[in-house]
Amino acid sequence: MKNLLLKKEVQAITIFSKVANIFKSKKGEGYVDSAVKILISVVLGALLLAGLYLLFKDTVIPTLKARIIDMFNYSG
Repeated sequence: MKNLLLKKEVQAITIFSKVANIFKSKKGEGYVDSAVKILISVVLGALLLAGLYLLFKDTVIPTLKARIIDMFNYSG
């Protein structure tokens, strides 16, 4: 009987220590954290692309468009 009580006590201490380690652990991250990081990066990327487009719309894109039209407008 004493042996059985000792085994159950050891099992209870082991389970308690595992649960305590789980609560003390700071590794891992939740799904919400990952989703927020992805959403922020997508929004910042879109803002960066929109800003670059507005910055280079008047200078780069018209000359690039003219060069592409000239390249495919071959009549010879």
